[in-house]
Amino acid sequence: MSLSSHRTTGTKWRAAAYGRAAYTRGVTGTALADPLPGTVLDRRYRVDAPIARGGMSTVYSGTDLRLDRRVAVKVMAPALAHDPAFTERFVREARTAARLSHPNAVAVFDQGAEETAAGRVVFLVMELVPGSTLREVLRRRGRLRPDEAISVLEPVLAALAAAHRAGLVHRDVKPENVLLSTDGTVKVVDFGLARAVAAPSTSTQTGVVLGTVAYVSPEQVARGTSDARTDVYSAGILLFELLTGAPPYGGDSALAVAYRHVHDDVPAPSTRVPGIAPALDELVLRATRREPGGRPADAGAFLAELAMVRTDLGLSRVPSGKVATALGVEGWTVPAAPPGPARPPSRRTGAVRGRASRTAPVGSAAGPGWSGAAWSGPTAPAVAGPGGTTALPAYQRPVETRRGASRTSPADGSAWPAERRRKRTGALVVLVLVALLAGGAGTAAWWFGTGRFVAVPAVAKLNQAQAAARITAAGLTPSFTGETSETVSAGHVIRSDPGPGGRVLRGRSVTVVLSTGRPPVPVPVVTGQPRADAVTVIRNAGLDPQVTEQPSVEVEKGLVVSQSPAEGTAARNSPVRLVVSSGPDVVAVPRVLGMSIDDARARLEAAGFKVKVRSLLIGNVIAQSPRAGTQRRQGTSVTIYGL
Repeated sequence: MSLSSHRTTGTKWRAAAYGRAAYTRGVTGTALADPLPGTVLDRRYRVDAPIARGGMSTVYSGTDLRLDRRVAVKVMAPALAHDPAFTERFVREARTAARLSHPNAVAVFDQGAEETAAGRVVFLVMELVPGSTLREVLRRRGRLRPDEAISVLEPVLAALAAAHRAGLVHRDVKPENVLLSTDGTVKVVDFGLARAVAAPSTSTQTGVVLGTVAYVSPEQVARGTSDARTDVYSAGILLFELLTGAPPYGGDSALAVAYRHVHDDVPAPSTRVPGIAPALDELVLRATRREPGGRPADAGAFLAELAMVRTDLGLSRVPSGKVATALGVEGWTVPAAPPGPARPPSRRTGAVRGRASRTAPVGSAAGPGWSGAAWSGPTAPAVAGPGGTTALPAYQRPVETRRGASRTSPADGSAWPAERRRKRTGALVVLVLVALLAGGAGTAAWWFGTGRFVAVPAVAKLNQAQAAARITAAGLTPSFTGETSETVSAGHVIRSDPGPGGRVLRGRSVTVVLSTGRPPVPVPVVTGQPRADAVTVIRNAGLDPQVTEQPSVEVEKGLVVSQSPAEGTAARNSPVRLVVSSGPDVVAVPRVLGMSIDDARARLEAAGFKVKVRSLLIGNVIAQSPRAGTQRRQGTSVTIYGL
């Protein structure tokens, strides 16, 4: 089967990307030396044509010969197929994804590994979804209308909710992993990053944070942890992008974007696109709170809140067919399976035949260009060598004649004329003299430099006394200055100027930069916030929250009454004292009988009570309710009666 039989000449087609594989518009030019198309895996799955490529895998359209249905075959990159760690992770992807059965999640049918003529192949067989990725839709359309955005996000959350109920976390929710089929069905792909919620989850085997940086949650960056609320955060970022056309954060590097996720609050979508309903603003802000405890508990809770917002705003659900039409997904199809009989179920033989057939004679009717793995354009004449290989002509050394013309001479130089040899001898003498002069000059420079210049010693990470002693011993004078550092402890050397190995005149000064400790951090204002939230905010800012309680009539129980320092900056890990209200105190009602109305009011208010006066004349108190000595909570009312 030739690769040209896979082409869809004159027909536009598109297939949604699977996993991390980047979208590929066509087969021609993307698999020029790909030996897999035409191979039958596990005596069942014929590999047809590549539809998406990525760093870790390639996705092909394929045919299940046993059930006669189209499938997607995800094949691990050859460089990784022999790595046991990557293979184990790839197999775990199949087992994890196979546990999830939901109409909005791409189904996983099978997985396997076998040796083929192309080498070891580790593969995953999945549902084939003709259509586009959400990334392509956003690239074409820009931002969506609120009703369209909600209609796309609801099935995404439904698939994630099913995963969360099964104890799985996706950890890489982004437009590239959301597929829109030609009938308008929305499907989530790549649950290969999913981990059991109950299992420890700190990082990947490669030691990097999972998730694309534009959608990564703060806890993934700061602590390397993730749970269902991690997917909620990423879905909230996705909703922001659907409403505005772009993610909330950009930067010159991935590190800069990740930093903003950790240290900045996601802005309301209406700050980018005026007119977005406050209810949608509030939902996005709630789903993307930096502290996981402030978000909906999982995708199911997020989906319920999204449904309530839809109802409150009176937005109707866009039917799936209209979604495909409105977002421009209709009309895109997966390339048809190649015609002809299926290959025999011989792994090695089928693979070899498939690879051998992907060649074309030079100068074929198709004209110059690539056909399979062979170039069909003009080539330089070649001399046949042993075994059919191309023989190269013998090496000829170019020689200049007196007139500057070019000629050749045998490789051993036996034909050089005597005059030419004399010239070479003279040139050699000149070169020797030049070398001697250069050597003498170098020796003089080295001699005069000795005793005048010294090398700066390495002093990084030493304390001040050690650095001073080492620099003084080298014949130099240390000069110290200070600078904050995140990595070097206070009182130790960050760097020197000139740096180690630099040569300076003996006795000259070397500037040594000492660490003054970690830089101060801003003190967040948490007055009026609940105790748990305030403690978390202070701790995440790199400070040490210290909480005490005191009664308060004005501030509700459990809220922060005051903090010290109240604002500004403080040294990292320094204490921030929080005073939290324990609510009104319970005290005895003071006795005010016989006192004047004014004196009685002052005494009761000083005890924390509100005062009600029942008297026609301004006189003395003849009764009080409740009576003196009764235990009452501060802030309650005491009525006094006077004559």
